[in-house]
Amino acid sequence: MVQTVRDQWDYDAIVGTTRAGALAGSTLRYHLDCPLVVDHVDPIAQFVTTHSRLSAIPVRRLENIAFRLSSHTLYVYEEERERVCRRTECTKTTLGVDYDRFATPDPDILSDVREALSEYDLADNVAVYVGGLEPLYNIEPLLASVDHLSDWSLLVLGTGSLHDSVRKRAENDPSVVFPGTVPHETVPGYLHQADVGLSLVDDPYTLKVLEYGAAGLPPVVLSGRARSRFGGLVTYSDADPRAIADNISRAAERTDGAALQQYVSQFDWGSVADDYEQVLREVVD
Repeated sequence: MVQTVRDQWDYDAIVGTTRAGALAGSTLRYHLDCPLVVDHVDPIAQFVTTHSRLSAIPVRRLENIAFRLSSHTLYVYEEERERVCRRTECTKTTLGVDYDRFATPDPDILSDVREALSEYDLADNVAVYVGGLEPLYNIEPLLASVDHLSDWSLLVLGTGSLHDSVRKRAENDPSVVFPGTVPHETVPGYLHQADVGLSLVDDPYTLKVLEYGAAGLPPVVLSGRARSRFGGLVTYSDADPRAIADNISRAAERTDGAALQQYVSQFDWGSVADDYEQVLREVVD
């Protein structure tokens, strides 16, 4: 941050993303003679779930200050619209996906991933989960679903508070494969080695569903708010382990993956970036 202040004449605008980036951007706003744009991508309700209602109180207040200090704030979740827009100029946007990188991964990445997975005894069918290992994402029911599947491997990529639980399950059950955290640039390669993608969080904007769709994977998504966004393009499930297993099998039988892939292509970063370009031009002018 000190270096950023020293180089203040090199910047026309500051962009801060929820949450730390927005708060840091607010601090810089006092020192740099340029406008602040806040990219508000996570609802405060998510922070309450992963932390606590008490700890969310100061975070909410600091975010509100960031919105007031911003020349413009982009927001993703409709539930945040009123809180944002009554404090600053605002624009609704969406999360984007690096579509081409997931749809057609680099051949070298595919080769490297195949080599990395060769040390595991993968079943003929592979379900993959990529993301945080937190209770919010129904990790434990997901692990338990393996007990109701035959000839399937569950590939888990990520880290979080349930890391040790996943690691222990993988050590005692060859059906669970847990490489841990992998470089993000290799994730498309892992998705192309799977048959079904998993996202068991009640969130219509979670990025992993877009990544699964771009990679041509049929996703199993937690039944809830995602229905309003994805309609019949994905397979829905509740968080019961047997239901998850049944819906993994159903998703693998789908033949309409191209429809989801086409839908997801409209959220390529090239398209979403238009929102940011317009806002940045406005605040700089």
